[in-house]
Amino acid sequence: MELPAELLRRLEFKVVRRLDGFLFGDYRGVFYGPSLDLAEVREYQPGDEVRRIDWNVTARSGRLHVRQYREERELTTWLLVDTSASMNFGTRRTLKRELAREFAGVAALIIARHGDRLGAITFGAAAGMAPPRRGRAQALAVMTLLSRPAAPERADTAPPETGIATLEAALTRAGRLLRRRSLVFVVSDFLDAGPRAEEGRPDGWAGALGRLAQRHDVVAVRVSDPAERTLPDVGGLRVRDPETGEELWLDTSSPDVRAAHARLVGERDVALRRALRAAQVDLLDLDTGRDPVGPLLRFAAARRRQVP
Repeated sequence: MELPAELLRRLEFKVVRRLDGFLFGDYRGVFYGPSLDLAEVREYQPGDEVRRIDWNVTARSGRLHVRQYREERELTTWLLVDTSASMNFGTRRTLKRELAREFAGVAALIIARHGDRLGAITFGAAAGMAPPRRGRAQALAVMTLLSRPAAPERADTAPPETGIATLEAALTRAGRLLRRRSLVFVVSDFLDAGPRAEEGRPDGWAGALGRLAQRHDVVAVRVSDPAERTLPDVGGLRVRDPETGEELWLDTSSPDVRAAHARLVGERDVALRRALRAAQVDLLDLDTGRDPVGPLLRFAAARRRQVP
């Protein structure tokens, strides 16, 4: 694992410069929705926008009133990063956990350049938190947090200092902690987000995500590996669930086994996308087999088209 300072230097030289001018100059407009505070309600004047009429005050007073806003100058970004055992997997360019660190490093450098505040919450095997601050020193502090080794042997047991073991717990913690409107990147493989067998819907994280997205601008960053989507035909194979330690023997030469795996992967993907769509959260897909620049550029272009 690269040291935090070395990783930031590499990302700044190889990734940030390639994205500069396309993403960074307008990153607030791309990622933040309208970021306004209500300052006052006043009587309507000719030329005011009709969409800013406050109909409740108008009804009470009998005269047209409009909402007057002030722009929030101080913007804060939070990174919620998965450090569970399933993130320590990768068969291509890098591990999923390393790809998550790369994305976090790029985001940290962007935010430091613009003088905005950055905070981080990690959940899973190496749970922790970095309160929001500004500057490159904060970017380094966040990367140091993401480089912490897992404390327990099993990822289904959270370190006692935070108790943030799951995606749902991290989203709930963020919902309680974040007071002012913020930009939140949820960086995870979302492997604990499969459909419940008895209900056919995602686990409890979906409700927590929806509540968080009601108050903040949330982006889901899914980190995956190609080997998780396609089961290879390699005969008998013993597989182990990194989250629970449960082992299973699979005959990957069986077409039925491979078809069942493909079906499960498809159901999980549908459940995830349905939950994100219900919460009005956009999805950025990153793959361990690909450089993150391309997906970042495509995602930024799509977000820019959405901005009115």
